Amino acid sequence: QLEESGGGLVQTGGSLRLSCTSSTYTKFDLNYHTMAWFRQAPGKEREAVSCFSSSGLTTNYVDSVKGRFTISRDDAENTVYLEMNSLKPEDTAVYYCAASPVLGSCSGVKFRDERHHEYWGQGTQVTVSS
Repeated sequence: QLEESGGGLVQTGGSLRLSCTSSTYTKFDLNYHTMAWFRQAPGKEREAVSCFSSSGLTTNYVDSVKGRFTISRDDAENTVYLEMNSLKPEDTAVYYCAASPVLGSCSGVKFRDERHHEYWGQGTQVTVSS
């Protein structure tokens, strides 16, 4: 139900902007969902990266990306973005967009639990070369 785009190959220190929107065939309003970005590196479990609450009042980031990544939402475009700067090789992963109709606030650690997110995209590959 969600579609990600914007992944690619970038050098260390570079930037990428990921986009997430509802799929063409199953339109739903992202504004009514708490949105999150997850990532899965090769050989590792999928982990939460960032969260944007449905109200737009709270965001949250895991420590490893704080100060480098920014999550935002464009209501008119029905799109959530993840701006990634100062990229490092350890950021290499498949990045997934997820939506929760029930999570609400991004405060705390609940957004890190995949079980709270009902809708998922197929993922977009981000590769950071050293």
